[in-house]
Amino acid sequence: MSSSKNPNGVALSDAYPANSILELTLSPNNEVVQGLVYCTDEISNSIVLKKSLNYTTLASEIRVINASCVKAKKIIAAQAPKSRIDGVTEVQEVAIALPNVTKKSIEEREKRAIMLAQESLKHINQKASTEGQIVFERLLKACNEVKWNGESIIVLSNIQVDPPYKGDNCKLLSSSGGVMHEGSLERVKRIVGA
Repeated sequence: MSSSKNPNGVALSDAYPANSILELTLSPNNEVVQGLVYCTDEISNSIVLKKSLNYTTLASEIRVINASCVKAKKIIAAQAPKSRIDGVTEVQEVAIALPNVTKKSIEEREKRAIMLAQESLKHINQKASTEGQIVFERLLKACNEVKWNGESIIVLSNIQVDPPYKGDNCKLLSSSGGVMHEGSLERVKRIVGA
């Protein structure tokens, strides 16, 4: 995959290298901004600048700038220092360490995302109405042990919710268990009725 080029024929990541400190003059009002280049995005033709803030509860200001608005660029530092104290003087911006990304970690993340998507698909019932699917999702979030049985919802293996999925349509499947199951039934009725 080739990287896209800006109008000058240079990739944004080369024209505005990450962890460099730049001063940019922007059109149309000749606004001057300064900060650490956090990243660039070739697709949106954007530069992301980070500027540390002092004497405020905010840690930094992030600006997303369209590269086509940059009239002039001045390099303050080709590479930001690694710490706040650079020799004798205290510096405003420090280099941001990029995370170590391995192929193995990306593959594990992809497998987990696929597994979660497949698990999520198991909870969709093509036969159920939209209201039924909404009630199912609400019960799943609250009770965690929910499954479909045709168009009926089975909660905690002992409570059944039938269409049209209202509190009056909730019933115990087995009469054993006494007070504990009665309490669960009342909770399910409240969740379904919400």
